[in-house]
Amino acid sequence: MSFKPTHAADIELRKATRNDADHMAKLINLAGEGLPVYLWQEMIEGNETAWDVGRRRALREEGGFSYHNTRFAFGENQIMGAIIAYAQPDQFDPIDPAELPAMFVPILELESLAPGSWYINVLAVYPPFHNRGIGSFLVRAAEEDARKAGKTSVSIIASDGNPGAVRLYERLGYTACASRKMVKEGWENPGENWILLIKEI
Repeated sequence: MSFKPTHAADIELRKATRNDADHMAKLINLAGEGLPVYLWQEMIEGNETAWDVGRRRALREEGGFSYHNTRFAFGENQIMGAIIAYAQPDQFDPIDPAELPAMFVPILELESLAPGSWYINVLAVYPPFHNRGIGSFLVRAAEEDARKAGKTSVSIIASDGNPGAVRLYERLGYTACASRKMVKEGWENPGENWILLIKEI
């Protein structure tokens, strides 16, 4: 891969393994601004904690959050950030709000507007490594994976409560195409809307 972070030329891209479930859970929750832990609390089995649920989901062989779809930015002998991305179906099943948790409906509605795209579901960098070009590095890595998979577009959904992330995507060539009002229930977040951004590659 030709692109490297401006201030961290020694960063490498590494595939996740089953041993990385703890980092995956932490970075998924970081990317989701606490929403994953909020949702994992409803999935606890037995003596599990919410974090146990996150790790269990990361270990799945299938599904969006599987370690198979995860890449890490690795440098200075440690994981610095992660991206989880995969192909969206060419056609989505109709969304029935009555059969889904209300929080998911606006997100799934936006996903369905980008059929066949390469979808960046998670992008997160641990705070000590911010402002080193690692987020851009990971996004471009996902775009390269998309090209290898024969995809012509990449999509991502961001919160308008995280303007820094939205600016990053726009700087990398992504365009805001649609938005949906958030359904928060008990989740606390400064955002009001989910934004779908798409880039043709």
